[in-house]
Amino acid sequence: MVWGMRMHIVSMLFLGLSSFFCGLFFFIKAFNGESDVVEWEIISLNSSSICFVMIFDWISMLFMAFVLLISSSVMYYSGSYMSEDKNFNRFMYLVLAFVFSMVMMVLSPNLISILLGWDGLGLVSYALVIFYQNEKSANAGMLTVLSNRVGDVAILLSIGLMMSLGSWNFLYYSYYIMDNDWVMMKFLVMLAAMTKSAQIPFSAWLPAAMAAPTPVSALVHSSTLVTAGVYLMIRFSPALESSSVQSGLLIISCLTMFMAGLGANFECDLKKIIALSTLSQLGVMLSILALGYPDLSFFHLLSHALFKALLFMCAGVLIHSVSNYQDIRCMGCLVKFMPLSVSYMMVANLALCGFPFLAGFYSKDMILEIAFLSWINFISLILYVMATGLTVSYTLRLVYFSLSGSFNLGFLTNVSDEDSIMTNSMTLLGFSAVIMGSILSWLLFPEPYMICLSSLMKNLVVLVSILGGGLGYMLNLVNVSYNLSSLNNYGFVVMSGSMWFMPFLSTKNMSKVYLNSGENMEKLMDKGWYEYLGSQGLYYCFSKLFYVLNDLQVNSIKVFMKMFIVSVVILLFFFFV
Repeated sequence: MVWGMRMHIVSMLFLGLSSFFCGLFFFIKAFNGESDVVEWEIISLNSSSICFVMIFDWISMLFMAFVLLISSSVMYYSGSYMSEDKNFNRFMYLVLAFVFSMVMMVLSPNLISILLGWDGLGLVSYALVIFYQNEKSANAGMLTVLSNRVGDVAILLSIGLMMSLGSWNFLYYSYYIMDNDWVMMKFLVMLAAMTKSAQIPFSAWLPAAMAAPTPVSALVHSSTLVTAGVYLMIRFSPALESSSVQSGLLIISCLTMFMAGLGANFECDLKKIIALSTLSQLGVMLSILALGYPDLSFFHLLSHALFKALLFMCAGVLIHSVSNYQDIRCMGCLVKFMPLSVSYMMVANLALCGFPFLAGFYSKDMILEIAFLSWINFISLILYVMATGLTVSYTLRLVYFSLSGSFNLGFLTNVSDEDSIMTNSMTLLGFSAVIMGSILSWLLFPEPYMICLSSLMKNLVVLVSILGGGLGYMLNLVNVSYNLSSLNNYGFVVMSGSMWFMPFLSTKNMSKVYLNSGENMEKLMDKGWYEYLGSQGLYYCFSKLFYVLNDLQVNSIKVFMKMFIVSVVILLFFFFV
């Protein structure tokens, strides 16, 4: 156990140094404009080479630096958060395996070698979601792994389609597969990204995955599992230009963004509120990518990872302090007892809302202005505007209930900032949530965008944010102080808070369909035609053949007489015909 308690420090130092060197390599690659590709040919089959490929360019190095930086903070944070757990060592090994899978996925530009990280993320995430061994965790883990298997099947099918090119290095063929003949492959890649990034109709697993420990949530929902689909689409973005797939992705991502923002306003679980905000921001990333701006999507991916990991870590401190309650209605007035943790949480919340000059401002403001400037349909524009207002609304609702509202804790609750390991682990991410937005904007966009908008469109984001925040705050005051207005609109509240009934549709009804179809297929195929044409049929044919061979080997006169008679009959038939 002593080694386990030291393990979080060793892991933090190793991941932190790795992040520093990746950042150093990023500057070298970015300023020299070069990329290194390492390729190992495993087998060559019909002129198609199956290779293990790793690419070291500025995108992979910068993303790896952020992943390893957040992972190092989470590992140090876990040393205190998970210290009382009996399976502490197993937890640390699983998190390290999770980080390794993400690194393999980031470095691979090959559809076959990308499976090492892609399937590794799905497998280890299942092991982490079911870490607390109870029924809720088991159900959440099963929903998570089965939803992600749909994307795995899509990747396998796209591998089969890409075999005709002779290679699976999709970066080399991005401009070739822009042709309309490759729409099916682009659709399969988009499907895989939608399952990993939990877009509609695969959104149910992301809030359910909150059954995992909070450090896992900080890692999974900021820079690893849910961002793997966005990263894959960024790599595939040259092939998606002027494709019909882009239009479908735009509508789906905008709907996901709006649905998650609406659901977060009716959710009371602290971790699920933050998970729904992650889902909303994933919709922002994929929507701007569908509009043809992968660099902006990558910018928001990096800045969002910092403040979202900080937000989850702050939520973990709050949950620990209030006797492991996750309901925000059981919190309140925490700003008086936990000033440091609440300050970090407010920084993360303001960065999420796009408060000026924090990390989220530079990416979100540019994304919304570019979206308003682009050729975008009216429905997507309305969904963008409403999702922006809902983001501020659920953030202020969270602040009101948990941080600044009335005192709702138990009388014997000991709430303080005394845990130095958890507060110190949030310090680096707290400073990053303040300054990294501007630094990233200077690095990724050295030449400024020219954005020309009318005064109304330019100020629309600010107006909608103020309106959404004020409306959300006032509705919560009315709902809590005067009358429970949510009970008067119970149907709407249930529909919105349950993500448009998606968890029910993804579990109960779909399981019936899967089980019934599986039972019918088993009767028809496994116990039907496969038996007749497969094992039993082969057994019958071979057994009859063995009897004939046995008679031939013993030189039976009956066999030769039968063969002679058959031969004569055949010859007579051909002679008279």
